[in-house]
Amino acid sequence: MTSTAQAPQSGAGTAHPDHLGHVIFIAAAAAMGGFLFGYDSSVINGAVEAIRSRYDIGSVALAQVIAIALIGCAIGAATAGRIADRIGRIRVMQISAALFTISAIGSALPFSLWDFAFWRIVGGFAIGMASVIGPAYIAEVAPPAYRGRLGSFQQAAIVIGIAISQLVNWGLLNAADGDQRGELMGLEAWQVMLGVMVIPAVLYGLLSFAIPESPRFLISVGKHERAREILEEVEGDKIDLDARVAEIEHAMKSEHKSTFKDLLGGSFFFRPIVWVGIGLSVFQQFVGINVAFYYSSTLWQSVGVDPTESFFYSFTTSIINIVGTVIAMIFVDRIGRKPLALIGSVGMVIGLGLEAWAFSYDLVDGKLPATQGWVALIAAHVFVLFFALSWGVVVWVFLGEMFPNRIRAAALGVAASAQWLANWAITASFPSLADWNLSATYAIYTVFAALSIPFVLKFVKETKGKALEEMG
Repeated sequence: MTSTAQAPQSGAGTAHPDHLGHVIFIAAAAAMGGFLFGYDSSVINGAVEAIRSRYDIGSVALAQVIAIALIGCAIGAATAGRIADRIGRIRVMQISAALFTISAIGSALPFSLWDFAFWRIVGGFAIGMASVIGPAYIAEVAPPAYRGRLGSFQQAAIVIGIAISQLVNWGLLNAADGDQRGELMGLEAWQVMLGVMVIPAVLYGLLSFAIPESPRFLISVGKHERAREILEEVEGDKIDLDARVAEIEHAMKSEHKSTFKDLLGGSFFFRPIVWVGIGLSVFQQFVGINVAFYYSSTLWQSVGVDPTESFFYSFTTSIINIVGTVIAMIFVDRIGRKPLALIGSVGMVIGLGLEAWAFSYDLVDGKLPATQGWVALIAAHVFVLFFALSWGVVVWVFLGEMFPNRIRAAALGVAASAQWLANWAITASFPSLADWNLSATYAIYTVFAALSIPFVLKFVKETKGKALEEMG
């Protein structure tokens, strides 16, 4: 499933003011999948230590339970496009909402560690579907003049979902007197944290009934009249509807369905440009960003921070993540993708290096010394800020623009798969690495952040201001 490649027609680039509010509502409703993506990805942060305690498991088993959701993510992302091409974008959203709901209930009420892991996979599958269907649907429904801004709703929704999950976790922990396993509503606090996701999941499902199907999908299944109605609904009544329908049909017929074979070539199996995409995806994850969202409460508690305070710091980190994302959205088209990536890499090296230094000190009475504790806390926020204002957004922009048209869809799929695998590697390895040597673990992340600088300088080409057809 690819987004519609449409050349602007007279009147096609603008939405009538009366329609713009409705278009914003449609994009925001679709972006609820992104909100759930962020929420479900990070809500587990509040349950890690409680799961370790309840099931009496070591770091290796704990890491697998936390990381296993990423298997579902990879499968959901790989299959969502094909499912959407068969049954429609809205139906996929509804399936995703149902899976989020089931996963939230199952995770909150597990019988054992093994069925808990199964519900994590189900939630991961929903995340993978949401990560694909939201941006694709918005791109297909949004008027061309507003596509970029409306498309940014997905990333904004993800970081807001992360922040809200941490705020809810913090509030529930306070209600349980700071004990993740404290009784709350007849359950343990961590179970309530995971169960609360039922609310946004049901809301996502309800909103999916209030928005129209993609005109592109409707045309692909011969429902031209309904497609015309929706095009008028989202782009206004001043466009030539027959021309727009014909334009979409022509674009669909002329699209090249890229396959894995198209990516082969060169001396190292894949074409060089595909390796650059894979490299961007791997570096984005190997700096350890998801440690900040999956394990931050555990991390702070391991160096002596009170559980309630550790949850609060997870929330403030999420707010910094939102701020950085907004900065990236403002500057990515102004100063370019490559300079922003380099700025972010330098900032991440500083933040991660300071964390590695702070964690190298021995604990005193179960806590880091005061100076090192404050340095670690500030450095963690610096790291997240510089990641969010650069690699968090820029990598996805690069991957959407850098590949030639004839291989874009397949290359993007391979790069995204590499990203999920790298995410899994970092998530699954962190607890064991932290038990081994927390300072050395952050030193490893620092090295990857440093290596990303020469990688970007040598191999990554700026895509700002270039037409997609120019990519070779």
